[in-house]
Amino acid sequence: MLTPVGWRDLAGLEALKTDPLIFAQMLGGVRSRAQVAAELAEDIVFWAAHGVGIWAVREHGGEALLGITGIHARPDGRGMGLRFAFSPESRGHGYAREAAGAALRYALEVVQLTRIVAVTRETNFESRTVLGAIGMRECETFLRGGERMLMFESVRRG
Repeated sequence: MLTPVGWRDLAGLEALKTDPLIFAQMLGGVRSRAQVAAELAEDIVFWAAHGVGIWAVREHGGEALLGITGIHARPDGRGMGLRFAFSPESRGHGYAREAAGAALRYALEVVQLTRIVAVTRETNFESRTVLGAIGMRECETFLRGGERMLMFESVRRG
C-alpha cells in the first residue's frame, strides 16, 4: 500500500533514514533526526506543488513502514528522480519492484511527467535489477566521488 508521506510517518522515516545499513549508500548519506523532519516537511510541500512525491510503503492493512518510494527533483539538476529505499527485513519480497513500478507509472501516466531518471552505483546490483525490472533503461554513466554511477531513464510515450 502506498500513501503520500505525512507526519504520522516520522518515526518510521527516522528509523529508515538514520540507519547506516539502509541510507549510507543514498545520495546525501545517513540523516540526522532533524534532517529527516526537514526532508519530510519538504516532501509534503513537494506533493502539494507537483501532485507527486514520496510514498510510504506498507503491507495492506499494516502499520509498519517497509520503505519509501516516489518521485522528487534530483538535487544535482538531472531531472525528476525515482527514489526507493527499504528496510533490510523488507528486501527480497518484491516490494521495491512493485512500489517503484507503481510510482513510475503514476508519474508518467497520471501526472504526465515526460521523463523520470534514477541513479545508482554501478556496484548496486539490487537497485539495477529493480530499475531494469520496471522498464527503465540505462542512459548515462558518470563519476561521483570516485564511484561509477549509472543513470536510468523512462520516457512517457505519446
